[in-house]
Amino acid sequence: MPGRLARWNPEQNWSYKPIKRAWRKRAPMFWIMPLELAGTVALLVLFGIAQPDLFRTQLWRIGYVWGFNSNPAILLYAKANHEPAPKLPLVWAETLTNFNVAISVLSLFVLVAKLIGFIMRVWTPIVGVFFSLAMSALYTVSVYGQMGPDYIDPKRPSPIAWYIRYGCWPAEGFQNDAVRSCHLAKGTFAVTVIQLCVYLFCLGLAVYSMIPTKEEKEEMKLQKNMKGSDDESERSTPVDKVVFEMQPAPKAQDYQNYPTYPTYQNYQQSQSPFTPRTQAFNALDRKLPLRGYQ
Repeated sequence: MPGRLARWNPEQNWSYKPIKRAWRKRAPMFWIMPLELAGTVALLVLFGIAQPDLFRTQLWRIGYVWGFNSNPAILLYAKANHEPAPKLPLVWAETLTNFNVAISVLSLFVLVAKLIGFIMRVWTPIVGVFFSLAMSALYTVSVYGQMGPDYIDPKRPSPIAWYIRYGCWPAEGFQNDAVRSCHLAKGTFAVTVIQLCVYLFCLGLAVYSMIPTKEEKEEMKLQKNMKGSDDESERSTPVDKVVFEMQPAPKAQDYQNYPTYPTYQNYQQSQSPFTPRTQAFNALDRKLPLRGYQ
């Protein structure tokens, strides 16, 4: 099994390694973590307070009184007339409240995993891109839901929730501390936007770390050129595939017809003087000069 994993390595011949890539700058990620922790804790408290219905229906009713949005009594009308419940705008639906609580809890787990992963150096940029993109998408849905819109009543269209568009002055004079509820709703929306910006910053930093550096681009270009030269050599005919023409060996009598040429040894013997010492050296070499004449 380890052998198969070793053979299956998508980064084996790559100069650019997206999976085992390191962060270009680690310090900004540690700087942003305290802000992310503060936003996560604040949203846990705010979303937890708003569940299940602390101020959602109250603000909906205030907006209807001022003519800013639809009437919250449409649910009662549907039940009284034995009609199916209409599809509520996301800004006034309980689904958004439960969704916000869920993503705040998920944010805490992601932050803890990120901190441990950074310390152990396993939170690579590609992992950061995945989680930052997912959390950014979730918080984008939350921001959109808190902003509105509400088009269920054609006579009172509301592109944006009234407490974000006009402030909290319309809530003055209403019971159950409506102004405080309005401030809580606006504060929750503001913290959600800040948390979305934090995740977008983390996403941008992760994407920036995934971009090849100048040195990596040069190395990739060099490997591409080397691969091109290797491909050209592979397209040429290999040596082991070259067909050599076999010739018959020459016969023994053919060697007699070949012309003889003087060798360096014969030339040296003909040029060197004959002395008694020469005869002694020839004897040592087993080449006696007079052996052929005996």
